[in-house]
Amino acid sequence: MKQLILTALTIVSILSAKAEDYSKHYQNLPVELKQVVSFDIPDNTVSIADFGGVGDGVALNTEAFRKAISALTKKGGGRLVVPQGVWLTGPIVLKDNIDLHIERNAIVLFSPDKSLFVDAEGKSSRCDPGIKASKRKNIAITGEGIIDGNGAQWRPVKRSKVSDTEWKRFAAIGGVERQNGALWYPWDVKAGYKNIADTPENQEKSRQDLIRLTDCENILIEGVTVQNSPRFHVHPCNSKNIIIDGITVRCPWNAQNGDAIDLSDCHQALIVNSVVDAGDDGICMKSGKAKATALVNGCEDILIEDNTVFHAHGGFVIGSEDITGMKRIVVRRCRFSGTDTGLRFKSGIGRGGKTEDIHISDIVMNDITDEAIVFQCDYVDRPAGSEGKKAKTSGSEFVPEFTDIHISNVVCRGAKTAIKAKGIEGMNCIHDIEIANSTIVYTSKGADIDETTAKVKLSNVNIVEDKAQ
Repeated sequence: MKQLILTALTIVSILSAKAEDYSKHYQNLPVELKQVVSFDIPDNTVSIADFGGVGDGVALNTEAFRKAISALTKKGGGRLVVPQGVWLTGPIVLKDNIDLHIERNAIVLFSPDKSLFVDAEGKSSRCDPGIKASKRKNIAITGEGIIDGNGAQWRPVKRSKVSDTEWKRFAAIGGVERQNGALWYPWDVKAGYKNIADTPENQEKSRQDLIRLTDCENILIEGVTVQNSPRFHVHPCNSKNIIIDGITVRCPWNAQNGDAIDLSDCHQALIVNSVVDAGDDGICMKSGKAKATALVNGCEDILIEDNTVFHAHGGFVIGSEDITGMKRIVVRRCRFSGTDTGLRFKSGIGRGGKTEDIHISDIVMNDITDEAIVFQCDYVDRPAGSEGKKAKTSGSEFVPEFTDIHISNVVCRGAKTAIKAKGIEGMNCIHDIEIANSTIVYTSKGADIDETTAKVKLSNVNIVEDKAQ
């Protein structure tokens, strides 16, 4: 009996230690957050090779992944190991208690054959993501390998964003030009993969994320490199208890909609020790319209720390959708180097909601193309080919409200504009914002704040012009 008690205590001790792995990140917070908790995956392990998988970059492994995950599911779950090799595949569907473990010298490469990703049930106009899960618990993507979305086969390309050499490379794929050569679509590609829509424009609208996890509880994404997505790279939606630890996300700087890490309507999340170099927003919070059937709505209890963002449209971003609201978000000890903007708050009428109780501190930046800190309430989503779309200037539904936001200890060397904030006339869109104890060196404009529409308090903020520029 004594031995049994000791064994039980040992097990409890081990589980408790594991559950505390992430508690160190929650010390000295400016607001109390609900912490993430670790979870267990059953101790069953199989290899993709056990189910007919071949990592030669030629064989298609969609069925091998399906069989391996099905076999693990029958055992209650476990780890699916992807060993050394290049594993060409169609969509991978994760189920409860599955850890997709990609070893260091392994690449999971999604096929350029778009037809493999068409929604077989016809319920969605978008294709299936590369890796997806819906209404699942305890799912993980781990290891030191690479997940590659083969995004060049999907994304449109703006001529203004590429060199002559790059443009010729896209033309070599095949494709078609639009807008007098200003836009290229991967249509009628020379490799012979068939189109999946009636026009290039409609095919572009079917692009999907590389990793999309919807209505899931207990998610771990750790160690892997995620790159070259058709659209967003890592995208948990309406999910809770999410741990993103030590991943790398990368794609060309000009990749259309190439967001790196987006949390859409997520609760209880940690993003830590990760590196981003992407074509659109870096680490981004989004919140759409409330869904009655969703696991959670809105963004709450999120901690983002010790991350690096190189190129991105914004280092840390809220929006453009924040309809259901955001609160209790802490961002600290992050560095942004070479981003278009640093801290970016963007929304617009029809896309807005209340963003509050946000705490950002100890951010270092350099080589910022536009604003170090920006609040924007006239944002317009402009898909490729729709640059003429204008912002709404009136309406009472889903109006953005940025409030109760505290930014401190920011050091930035080299931004075109230090701080920019502009709301909407007659609407209380930007108020109770405090920026404190910071130094920003700018090259063009200092504090560009419209005081009639934006209430931003600066306390001990040193805004310095770089006269050498």
